[in-house]
Amino acid sequence: MLRIGNIELSEFPLLLAPMEDITDPPFRKICKRLGADLVYTEFISSEGLIRDAVKSTLKLDISEDERPIGIQIFGHDIDSMKEAARIAETANPDLIDINFGCPVKKVVVKGAGAALLKDIPKMVRMTQAIVKATSLPVTLKTRLGWDEKTLVITDVVEQLQDAGIAAITIHGRTRAQVYSGFADWTLIGEVKKNPRIKIPVFGNGDIDGPVKAAEMIEKYKVDGIMIGRASIGNPWIFRQIKEYLKTGTLLDGPGMPERLNVCLEHLQMSVVWKGEKRGVNEMRKHYSGYFKGVRNFKHHKLALMHTASLAETEDYLYALQKDFING
Repeated sequence: MLRIGNIELSEFPLLLAPMEDITDPPFRKICKRLGADLVYTEFISSEGLIRDAVKSTLKLDISEDERPIGIQIFGHDIDSMKEAARIAETANPDLIDINFGCPVKKVVVKGAGAALLKDIPKMVRMTQAIVKATSLPVTLKTRLGWDEKTLVITDVVEQLQDAGIAAITIHGRTRAQVYSGFADWTLIGEVKKNPRIKIPVFGNGDIDGPVKAAEMIEKYKVDGIMIGRASIGNPWIFRQIKEYLKTGTLLDGPGMPERLNVCLEHLQMSVVWKGEKRGVNEMRKHYSGYFKGVRNFKHHKLALMHTASLAETEDYLYALQKDFING
């Protein structure tokens, strides 16, 4: 059994990475049901929370069936991040997570996310301030460094642990890589081997299935794995990895009936939570994953990209279901 503060997780927990416009309540609930041990909200702007901006406060919406759940915040100003942590705590999550890893330009140019990797003293001060501002466990997600010339992670983790964090997730790329090339877990393994490091260390980057997950756990001795892009439209990845780690069995992927049923459920929950227009539009990010490998799906995907209402999208998916059953 692994613990983050007072949170009990499985021996090798699987974490759903925070992703903008992806890890909303509908998707988190589906991933949780299919095996994710710990889920995170979309990352939330500290300034947005302080201003009570609708887009930011809406992301604080969590429910009991998602637990344990972390709220992830990002920002450049230490005082604002402290206040954001206090506001996030009122939503009653299980932990607060700090985003020191987002490589997206609009975040980095404001001095937030992975930009803090260029100012380690500030990164540590901000962490200390947030730990003091909340009674909840504080975790964080970061990268190996700003670029290949500044691979600071092995030194930084000791400082962050001393600042009071309860766990860390490390993405095996630099900010300069964004999501290109391949994730290098070597330094993640070095962090885990450091006898000074007592907190759980989770690895992230390029985990696309059960075999890769098992390889990373065995080779780098991480305490668990965070899965991001590979889960989009594929929440079954958590179930498959769990079964492989437990029994060595590679489960078959979901059949078409299950794919369609879960996709429909996801769509309907998204519309309830976001409203029809946004719910229908944002589901488009998931269709390639839900139907990956299905023969002749390309023209169906194009059609789904242009459905304008819940009823129209449901009708199309129900028709697919009938075609599959009859075909």
